[in-house]
Amino acid sequence: MRGCPRLLETAPRTTVTPSAQRYADRREASFAAARLREGPDLFPESTSVRPGSELAWQSRWFAGHFGRDFISTNGQAVRIVQFGWWNHGAGPDFRDCAVEIDGVLRKGSIELDLDAADWEGHGHAGNPAYEDVVLHLYLFAGTSGTRFTRTAAHREIPQVRLDPGSVPPGAVSIPPARPGRCLPAIRQLPPDDWLTFMEDAARFRMDRKARRWMRVASVHGEDEAWWQGFADAFGYARNQLPMTVLSQRLPLRWLQKRLPDAEAILFGVAGFLDGSALSHGDEPTRQYLRGLWESWWRYRAEFAPGEPHAPITWTLSGTRPTNHPQRRTAALAVVAASWRRIRPFLSPAAFDSRKVIALLASLEHPYWCSHYTLASAQASRPLALIGRSRAAECMANLCFPILLSDRPELWEDYVRIPAAPVSERLRRAGLRLFGSEAATSAAITRLWQQQALLQIYDDFCMQDASDCVRCPFPEQVAGSSS
Repeated sequence: MRGCPRLLETAPRTTVTPSAQRYADRREASFAAARLREGPDLFPESTSVRPGSELAWQSRWFAGHFGRDFISTNGQAVRIVQFGWWNHGAGPDFRDCAVEIDGVLRKGSIELDLDAADWEGHGHAGNPAYEDVVLHLYLFAGTSGTRFTRTAAHREIPQVRLDPGSVPPGAVSIPPARPGRCLPAIRQLPPDDWLTFMEDAARFRMDRKARRWMRVASVHGEDEAWWQGFADAFGYARNQLPMTVLSQRLPLRWLQKRLPDAEAILFGVAGFLDGSALSHGDEPTRQYLRGLWESWWRYRAEFAPGEPHAPITWTLSGTRPTNHPQRRTAALAVVAASWRRIRPFLSPAAFDSRKVIALLASLEHPYWCSHYTLASAQASRPLALIGRSRAAECMANLCFPILLSDRPELWEDYVRIPAAPVSERLRRAGLRLFGSEAATSAAITRLWQQQALLQIYDDFCMQDASDCVRCPFPEQVAGSSS
């Protein structure tokens, strides 16, 4: 790409800090030693509930009431090595499980249905989200003969029929994750040593994010890298990829030449402008949609679904109204319209996190500051388009990692950012490492600590397939004491 050499000379550097390198060395050495010790298969590639409901049986399963050892419907020996975590959103019921089938360890998801026919009846067979399922559990077989469980790619999944009579009745209340074997080691580690370990993990995470941004910038330019970075940040955990794809399909430089139509194009390509919606909703919604359609119809044919523009798939289940992808698309449109105000702050010399947070938090939209979605009624109170908490997370996940290598003093600003609202993944990570939500809240009070916790969780808990038995992290923690 013409101009890249000059770009790379002026772009922020991504020098690895000694702290980040120390974490990287520990991480690699720890798992290398574990693989030598345990063999190559250690890390393969591969509430309240209503009794009788599917949710109740899922709860009993996750509590371990059915046990660990089973025989599949075709005679295979099945052992549950780790139960993973209970997914209350879209997709398979239990994620990141490890299941040993006839001695072969498989890592993936587990689905639990009341009836064997529910796999087909619920549409799992044609849903790519269920492609990583390694075990299908059910309690009843119905009367329609033998049922086979296959994925969209026609891979057969082993089945286990659970015996409802093998567990006691009644509801159980269980956390989404169990405390790990590392809990005693973390409690015994001197506080200063644990903070050093956490800082190493946080700096390592920031370095990886900076390198990823630099790869995008080297191909598409700095502005496009920032644009895609904001889209990723606005997507939250459930819709990061769809938001990034949206920003890739509609480059900032292309939208800047069409700013009067940019919002309509973003909503149209996102798939939110269904013509039938024009007659629904309150009067402000109908007026807003009519305005978008007056622009979108001129571009509609150019972005018609199909190759190379397959429809963007959004995850709506489990998404808070304030995080709805329609609102996040609106926020991205306002960022595009305000780019000349935002961009000057994104250089190493001019960056000031307080000013950027204040600027992002001040952005408004006449429709989206009073509506959660296109289908909702007008809100009873004003809604922030980009709240200060989300703006602060943008700084932590995007701006600080990229600019820190040019301005090391920014670390002092970074560590002062308060903790963000706790996500489900952070909650699981905290339960795994600290044992309870109360202990997590006491130990994790800043956003950088949340980032460190997620890095450790990703590198160890999410890579382990032994239900903590052979995870090297407890020994790594114990050996880090000075």
